[in-house]
This record gives sequence, structure tokens and C-alpha cells, in this order.
Amino acid sequence: MPGTTPAERDALNDLLRRTGARDQKAFEALYKATSPRLFGVCMRLVGDRAEADEVLQEAYVTVWRRAGSFDPSLSSAFTWLVTVVRNKAIDRLRQRPGTQAITDVAWEAIVDPEPGPSARAEAGDAYGRLRACLDQLDAPQRRSIREAFFGGATYNELADRAKVPLGTMKSWIRRGLMQLRACLGS
Repeated sequence: MPGTTPAERDALNDLLRRTGARDQKAFEALYKATSPRLFGVCMRLVGDRAEADEVLQEAYVTVWRRAGSFDPSLSSAFTWLVTVVRNKAIDRLRQRPGTQAITDVAWEAIVDPEPGPSARAEAGDAYGRLRACLDQLDAPQRRSIREAFFGGATYNELADRAKVPLGTMKSWIRRGLMQLRACLGS
């Protein structure tokens, strides 16, 4: 996955920062480095190649317009990009009449199935760490985080599914993300 080593994360952060300063070459390099995996996220969320292409294009237009708002102290560039793509995919799904968002996503479907050898090793380590950290969360919290970030579910949808108040759902996710951050940071 792009940005799995500190050097790769720094390089993507720099490309996104330079994109925010309207550096077209940085934007082109950012696109080349991230679009295959972001397309995979689009495909998993919208389930249609043509729509995934459109969602990805809309996402990169948004990236070009809003890259200046990227703050590396809040998230990595790749996380920021996934969030933009996810939001565009959710918007697209909401435009479909009577369509439910995907509720459970296999983690393997998000990652490119054919990374290079070093990326495979790093991704395996990162995936293992993330999975171990997710396993430390309570089951409802873990399920809610997966559905929110990989299935495109909103807080309201999650609260309805879990039959809990909206504030409780927001707390579950916020505390779960804080626990993940602490676990992954150690």
C-alpha cells in the first residue's frame, strides 16, 4: 500500500502538499502513485467499473481543488485520499434510488492483489498489525469502524443497524479510532 514506510508516507505527504500549491507535476506523480489502489477502493464501494472510473475522476478533481487543506499532522496523505474517494463513492451510492451501501468489506479486496515483493512484505506486516489492533476492539466497535470506513455507512445508518443512539455510535467509533491510533503507534 502506498505510504507504508515512513519514507513513502513522507513522499506522498510532500506530493499532496505540493499539489495544494498547484504543482501539476506533483499532482501527476501523486496520481500515478495512488490511483491503482484508490481505484480498487472505488470498485469495492460502487461495484461497477464505469462508475468507479467516474468516482475516481471526481475524487482527483476534488484532490486538486482541496489539497491545500491537507494537514499531515492529522492524517497521512493516503488516508486523506482514501477519505476523499470514500466520500465521493458514498455520494454516488446515495444518488442510486433504493441502493444500500456495502456493509462488510473483505480487507483483501481493498488492496491490490499483485504488489511487488517488498510492498507485499510491508503490506503483510501492516495488515497484520492493523488486524491485531482491530482484534483488540469490542466486536460492535470493530464492526462499526469497518462498515463506516470500508462500507461507506454513515453514523446514522450504523446507529440504526446496531439499535443504539447516534451519540453512542459516534463515541464507539471515536474511541475505537483513538485505540487504533495508539495501538498502531506503539
